[in-house]
Amino acid sequence: MKILLTGVTGYIGKRLLPYLIESDHEVSCLVRDPRRISSEVREHSKVKIIQADLLDQKSLEKIPKNIDVAYYFVHSMGGTNSKFDELERKSAQNFVNALDQTNAKQIIYLSGIINEENNLSKHLTSRLNVEKILNEAKANTTILRAAIIIGSGSGSFEIIRDLAEKLPVMIAPKWLKTK
Repeated sequence: MKILLTGVTGYIGKRLLPYLIESDHEVSCLVRDPRRISSEVREHSKVKIIQADLLDQKSLEKIPKNIDVAYYFVHSMGGTNSKFDELERKSAQNFVNALDQTNAKQIIYLSGIINEENNLSKHLTSRLNVEKILNEAKANTTILRAAIIIGSGSGSFEIIRDLAEKLPVMIAPKWLKTK
């Protein structure tokens, strides 16, 4: 199978890639900075590195037309931009526009836990909006909803570890409540 993997430098993508390779898939990895990919991965015969930016529609023309499945494992919260929701919307829309020009039959997206009341944080509202955009693609979309991903090396794990080391006891204000 021919797979497009976004978010390969992130916690989930970095761990998924070896399994895709072991399963004998051809994997095109979409990255902004190829230097963040190990030379071992860059030189693997089953891996193709595509330098592109989801915020730059023109750069996405490099996506192969013959892919079968696309993993969308990107988000824009890591930066300092307070308008990450706008960046996520634009990235998702550009991705759908580019993917609709391929043979892709399936998109797999890792979202967040979203409650039924839609009383959501800005972050989860953005995740829900990305779901809606990806669902507009020609390809079928599978949405996996997960809570915080905690594992050694993940951003969430590092934040929790740092907090626990610096503040073993913390009284949270009443407004700090997300269901």
